[in-house]
This record gives sequence, structure tokens and C-alpha cells, in this order.
Amino acid sequence: MSKGLRILVTGFGPFPGAPFNPTPPLVERLAKLRRPALSDVTITTHIFDVAYATVDLELPQLLATHRPHALLMFGLAARTPWLRIETRARNAVTTIWPDRRGTRVRKGSIAGMANARAFGPHVFRLLRAARPTGIDARASRDAGSYVCNYLCWRAIEAADHQTGPRLAAFIHVPPLKRDGSARVPGGITLEHLADAGEAILLELVKEVRRA
Repeated sequence: MSKGLRILVTGFGPFPGAPFNPTPPLVERLAKLRRPALSDVTITTHIFDVAYATVDLELPQLLATHRPHALLMFGLAARTPWLRIETRARNAVTTIWPDRRGTRVRKGSIAGMANARAFGPHVFRLLRAARPTGIDARASRDAGSYVCNYLCWRAIEAADHQTGPRLAAFIHVPPLKRDGSARVPGGITLEHLADAGEAILLELVKEVRRA
């Protein structure tokens, strides 16, 4: 695969307890990148409402319309001060916290008794690409049990289909102030996220070319 690549980059809007989600401005920054390595890459973006039904409705539509070769997803981890590269999706969904539409899931799993689903070894290369930017980036085995983890699960499901994206990855970012500055002194800013996000995107393009 050498040309005409299509990458779908997604983020999330606000949700209960997080009135500002930094992923939309990050996604916008990545969509505006102009780099030689991206000259033959079409980047499409989308911001999901933080709702299970929205993921189930819009993700299949996006995949059918844009037919991306890779899916790069970002979400907010409100209690984590570093960048988390998710390595898998847990078969878990919270029955406690409702989504932004007020939906409260009654079952604690997404797919019965199924095991967790892994994104694949490429996520560790994305992690290695992010670290030289200076950001505190770490691999994570726990994407939570909220809508971010639910999207991870559905994305891996899609990537397992012959007609789906070849690769998928999910990155959890820390909370920021609305102006893009760090929430804590010396913490991660939107500029840091943009630099790391660019490195991750460029590495993902390399991985898709190898696929």
C-alpha cells in the first residue's frame, strides 16, 4: 500500500464531569498538518457525542462513507496526567455512570463473556514515536469502562473485518484548561499533545503502508 491512504481521526465532545474536552482542538490541529509524508493521505475527522448510541450509529456510517485504512481515536482521561496509548479494549461497561444522553447501561459487559480485545503490536510503535517529543506517554491495558472503551471495542471489531480499517489505535489525553494550557504546573499542554499527536499520526501512516 503506497498511495491514496485514508485516515479517520476522531475525538469526543464534553461529558458529565468534563465540560471541556481537549480532543476536538487536537483533532483539528492534526487535520491541518501539511507534511511531505502526508502528501498522499486524506485525513477525515469526526467528533463523537459521548453516548453509546452515537458510537453505534455513527462509527459504521463513517467507515462505510470514508473507507479509512486506519482509525486514530482520541479521548479524555480526566484523572490521568500523562498520555495513554491504549493496548486493548476491555469487555466492560459501567452500569453506574450515564452517558451524555442519560443512558445508563444495565449489563456490565459489551459482548457476554468474551475476553478483552487487543489493538495489536503497532500500538507500541506509536508509543515509541510519541516519546521523543518529550511527552510523558505510557502504554495502558485499561481503557476504562465508559464510552471511550466502548469505542475501542467497536473499532477493533471493525478492524477485524476484511472490509474494515487495517489498523486502529486509541489515545487517552489528560485534561487541559480551555486555553490549551496545562492543568498543573509543568504539565502537558495542547502544544505537547499536538506534537505527540503528529508523531503518532506519522508513525501510523508508516504502519498502514507496511500492512
